[in-house]
Amino acid sequence: MPTSGSTITPPTISMATRNAPGISVEAITDYQSFLDLESVWRDLAAAVGVDHPFLSYEWVRTWWESFGHGKELHVLVVKDRSDPIAIAPLMLSHGRMYGLNVRRLESIGNAHTQRFDFIIGRSPKDAYRAIWAHLLEQRSRWDVLQLCQLVEGSPTLDELRALATAQGFPSGVWRSDSSPYLSLLGTWEIYAKGLDAKHRSNLRNRLKRLRRLGQVGVETISSVDGMGGALDDGLRLEAAAWKGEAGTAIGSRPELRYLYTRFAERAAARGWLRLHFLNVGGCRIAFHYAVRCNNKLYLLKPGYDPRYARYSPSNLLCHLVLQDGFHDGLAEYNFLGGAEPWKLEWTKDTRRHHWLFIFSGGLRARLLHYVKFHVVPRVKRMVSRNGR
Repeated sequence: MPTSGSTITPPTISMATRNAPGISVEAITDYQSFLDLESVWRDLAAAVGVDHPFLSYEWVRTWWESFGHGKELHVLVVKDRSDPIAIAPLMLSHGRMYGLNVRRLESIGNAHTQRFDFIIGRSPKDAYRAIWAHLLEQRSRWDVLQLCQLVEGSPTLDELRALATAQGFPSGVWRSDSSPYLSLLGTWEIYAKGLDAKHRSNLRNRLKRLRRLGQVGVETISSVDGMGGALDDGLRLEAAAWKGEAGTAIGSRPELRYLYTRFAERAAARGWLRLHFLNVGGCRIAFHYAVRCNNKLYLLKPGYDPRYARYSPSNLLCHLVLQDGFHDGLAEYNFLGGAEPWKLEWTKDTRRHHWLFIFSGGLRARLLHYVKFHVVPRVKRMVSRNGR
């Protein structure tokens, strides 16, 4: 666990927090204004080249409709005169941290938002300074700024922390998951030969045995037409194994069902949706809920029929989708989530993610920082040593 590396002197507000000439920040705090932001958001995301779904307007809007109750929008739009150059998708919420009430200004999302960042266009230094200046103006409303799932190397991670540290605000970084991904370079044949021999053999044998039950193929649903019944089938497969019993399946909570159903509709309208099914003899036995953004495929949710578990249907579906991806010119396949063993059979490349915490200058906030980045790591090291 890294420490904050910040001072414990009271924060000072310097002249450096003033905006550059022509730079302003607008805070979007009501839902109608957020709806009116759609075209601006889309245009800026396209100009910046956002290449994953979790910063798309469609995802953020759908997430807010699903989970926004009890929270307050605080989306920041940075403008150079009248031209939007950055968007920071934030919200205000209340909760508890180590037994203390805490006011969070945080990234819009939860565990289902697997990547986050600010959308920063031109003049990035000016944009970050303007965002930080606004955060300082609002510091009486938050104890901690919490940004989750920033990819390692994100300028947001470095720029905001540097601005905070320069003015004496305690900060810290938590390392989150390392998410596997595969760059589809070269040909399928060359890539497949590089896979572990045992993995290749298992796939070959299971596919051979499955074909004895009927014709095997991949079915892809990418449009709104026919999506409803297909998505229902997919969600049943997603819940069919342990997720259904554990209560973590999409269908187990109405807000989750809404998130993934409504986002599928909106993603289909943008041409992103890819509902992949492994079929045998006309029967759907495995499911991948995926989206394709900027020629990169993202696996949001897998599932399979446990009656076919001995055939590794989800792995076979991955095998066939990757094969098609190489032939179709797909640039990258993102498994998302953590580095689980089955994913690492396909690739050893991972992207690290981090959570950034910046604490306001109040006594309670400084206490929370000390507990989170000094006390808790120390306790964990002691437990780890005693458990050996």
